[in-house]
Amino acid sequence: MSALQTPNAVVMIRPHHFVSNPQTMQDNAYQVEAQSVHASELAYKEVTYVADTLINAGVEVHLFEDESRLTPDSVFPNNWFSTHSDGQLVTYPMYAPNRRAERRLDIVEFLKQHYHVASITDLSQLAQSNLFLEGTGSMVMDHIHKIAFAVESKRTCAKLVEQVCQQLGYQAHVFNAFDEQKVAVYHTNVLMCVATEFVMIGLDMVPIEQQSALLAHFKQQNKTVIRLSNAQVAHFCGNALELQGEQGRVLALSQTAFDALSDEQKQTIERSASLLPMSIPTLESAGGSIRCMLGGVHLQKR
Repeated sequence: MSALQTPNAVVMIRPHHFVSNPQTMQDNAYQVEAQSVHASELAYKEVTYVADTLINAGVEVHLFEDESRLTPDSVFPNNWFSTHSDGQLVTYPMYAPNRRAERRLDIVEFLKQHYHVASITDLSQLAQSNLFLEGTGSMVMDHIHKIAFAVESKRTCAKLVEQVCQQLGYQAHVFNAFDEQKVAVYHTNVLMCVATEFVMIGLDMVPIEQQSALLAHFKQQNKTVIRLSNAQVAHFCGNALELQGEQGRVLALSQTAFDALSDEQKQTIERSASLLPMSIPTLESAGGSIRCMLGGVHLQKR
């Protein structure tokens, strides 16, 4: 049984032909060309290692294979679907054309067979109208207080955020965030992570006039605010996910992120969740980190 904020099961995709996606290079400032000729093999091993590490921590992992050469970003499934404790499953419209092929009906069917899925909303076709919303990359959700935080960008349409939130019964909090080059942050989950008792956020990227509204939300929700520097955001510190493990809550994050956190920040996190760092340098070259790899399952088991 998942706690409201923290799923105890995730969907993961293991790629057989991993490359850094050329169609997302332009607006993903965290992406670099994978240098190793063995990138595909290394990515396969890194996904296997993350899955094994989570399983050892008591998290259930539904691991699917991707043998296609047409879906280089399939290792990041959190962008094309989300699940919710009331039984809703939503699939989303993706910005990059080659990412639209990541949506897999076999995974949707698997979830229907093993969990209580009350309704499926397919928004993926809205990409044809140039409307984009990339799942829990675009929306970082506080499931306890029913708020979705979203940074407006090419990949995150504010109108669609409002529409999805209305359907889910959530409040939308859309804001802006920019890197040091004044480019809009492409995914909200690069910038922030909402856990049961704390929130990690790169507030310096948010215009000063929008910061107080965010902080007021966090205060109202009794969340400890861990402020991330721009350098820490660049090291994927915001791209973490709290999960329910066998011994309690764990914060899944990359070794890159763990190494960039201060001792004080780690101590604050460990008051409510154990840190679970995992090394994934090849996958991070594609511009995403641990959180992007995990499609949280918030549904009830059959």
